[in-house]
Amino acid sequence: MTIQERPQAAELATSFVTSDDGTRIAFHTIGRGPGVVLLHGSMETARNHVTMAEELADAFTVHLPDRRGRGQSGPYGDDYSVRKEVEDLDAVLKETGAHYVFGVSASGVAVLQAARTLPAIHKVAVYEPALLLEDIPQLTGWIDRFDREMAEGKVAAALVTSMLGLRLGPPIMNVMPRGLLTWLTGLLTKSEDKNAKPGDATMRMLAPTLHYEGMLMAELADTLDRFADIQAEVLLLGGSKGLPFLKPALSGLEKTIPHVERIEFPGLDHDASGDVSKRNPAGRPEIVAAELRRFFTSAA
Repeated sequence: MTIQERPQAAELATSFVTSDDGTRIAFHTIGRGPGVVLLHGSMETARNHVTMAEELADAFTVHLPDRRGRGQSGPYGDDYSVRKEVEDLDAVLKETGAHYVFGVSASGVAVLQAARTLPAIHKVAVYEPALLLEDIPQLTGWIDRFDREMAEGKVAAALVTSMLGLRLGPPIMNVMPRGLLTWLTGLLTKSEDKNAKPGDATMRMLAPTLHYEGMLMAELADTLDRFADIQAEVLLLGGSKGLPFLKPALSGLEKTIPHVERIEFPGLDHDASGDVSKRNPAGRPEIVAAELRRFFTSAA
């Protein structure tokens, strides 16, 4: 059963569905036609993919869930794992009748896991799924320090720890003093807090979710072979300027998944699918949406 709310910005109607463990999952809907579920990535909510939803809304009914722990959805709970992500997606698919799913980064690898077990998923598109195949201890070893800094209320320091650990910033970050990076990040978070509008999800609000994204990546690291049993059609997407440590996953998945297509967008980076914003000036969701439209409308 869902609870309906008044339609919000961009003509999105908000509904709620209950996942297997009782957690309430919010999803926002726009458009008409076959159902497509768009799952956001790290440090985002459903509202970060509104432009993509609008690009597809003339041909699809687009559903934008808030992944648990953020937006209007319920908390992670004490036993979070990729199984929870799959159960949440399953609840949305059952409620909406959608058969097409898109995921990016951490949600991308969760969507691929879901495609192994949920027959409702007929087609899957993923943008740079966060499947770690190399340098795993280095790419997951930041979590303990991150947790300590968050527990001490040092949000800016924790954000820097995650960015350095996951190699998210430009190369200059690796030679800048950590104290300077933390100071600059603190200025940015304070400015964002000051200018935030009601309903905005700021970096400070989303910072705790990085712990769980790290757990998800660690849980699924070095599990390439398991994706050989995906029967759904899969579209692998990435940008030429995307995260280098995720490129081996795209290459490995291309060789492993039976029904697969791969596209690399020249000049796009890891955050290309998200809405353009001060935090994401390089967003190009209309370009990614064009490939999703082609893929989801093509005959099986």
